[in-house]
Amino acid sequence: MTMARTIGLLALLAFAAIPPARAQNPPVYKVDPFWPKPLPNKWSMQQIVDIYVDKDDHIWVLNRRSDARPDELGAATTPPRSECCVLGPEVLEFDTDGNVLKAWGGPNHVPGWPGRLQTLGVDRQGNVWISGTTPGDSIVKFNSDGKLLWDFGHRGPKVPANEVKQNNQQTDIFPPGIGSFDFDEDAHEIYITDGFLNKRVLVYDMDTGAFKRGWGGHGIPLSEIDNDPTPPYDISGPPPDQKQFAPALHCVHVSRDGLVYVCERGSDRIQVFTKQGKFVTSWFVHPSTQSRGPNCGGIWDLKNPPCGTVYNLTLSSDPQQKYVLSADGTNNMVWIFNRTDGTLAGSFGGNGRYAGQLHWIDAVATDSKGNVYTGEVEDGKRIQKFILTNPGR
Repeated sequence: MTMARTIGLLALLAFAAIPPARAQNPPVYKVDPFWPKPLPNKWSMQQIVDIYVDKDDHIWVLNRRSDARPDELGAATTPPRSECCVLGPEVLEFDTDGNVLKAWGGPNHVPGWPGRLQTLGVDRQGNVWISGTTPGDSIVKFNSDGKLLWDFGHRGPKVPANEVKQNNQQTDIFPPGIGSFDFDEDAHEIYITDGFLNKRVLVYDMDTGAFKRGWGGHGIPLSEIDNDPTPPYDISGPPPDQKQFAPALHCVHVSRDGLVYVCERGSDRIQVFTKQGKFVTSWFVHPSTQSRGPNCGGIWDLKNPPCGTVYNLTLSSDPQQKYVLSADGTNNMVWIFNRTDGTLAGSFGGNGRYAGQLHWIDAVATDSKGNVYTGEVEDGKRIQKFILTNPGR
């Protein structure tokens, strides 16, 4: 073969290896400014920290009220200082029209109610699972009317969170609490991250609570996860592509085709695994945003902004689940990625208080028709519905 033919063949093979360009036709959403309907009984809407859409397309939300402010509760004083409002239940169920169907739960509902709510899930039988992040919190399971069915246990000690040390090899307790979870109901398994402190994904039997397996960033075994604080990085550039997870691990979700998606907020990154913990791929989400560091703030910090971009995610409802929609609570955007390769396909949102804008988005979920629901925490305190008007391709 001549040199020219060899070069030509190599060029042809290289060209064939380049994936075809994607059509620029991402999903398009339009906010429904009248969803949901006003809450009954002068209830205040507080931090919508998580959302779950069940098999009947009912929308369940956690209405975390631990940061309610006095000016929001004027009707709760004696005598009332204002017409509205009072603290409402912390679990709300809506129908697709935005009506409240059921509402229950709160600090005195049952012993073991989470001190600071974080994650909610609804299984195929309609049971509601709730977790929290304060020391001593675990997962509690209820029927749809709020009757306690089971306490998952594995509770860590009730000591101040700053006194809790990392122990990524310990699997019998969750100090200081549970960050997030999701189900694989066919296998009767629950996937858990306690990644506000630790750096791992753990899998348990969802019927017995027995530990089954776990792994760290890039699929490393539990035995290889260090128990040291995540080191800082030069914030003038993107976070490093490090092997170990960087807390906080803000969500875990299982796709229909058996992949496990982990929100690594501490690295502005989504990592993807098989159910057995084998690393598949990862991609960064707006990596120019600072992901961690001592000058990361919150609602009460007037000098320092929040950090990290991957607060939560949901998968599109088409049969192939083509898209990953990632909730970015620092930039207040929903980023839409092609699930096959992690390339950015589109976005919606933007910081603000108007309908369709977002402020401290922390929750995102999708119904069977492809509509998206977002929840805002800190002083955002609302849920919004975005109607799918173009599914993309």
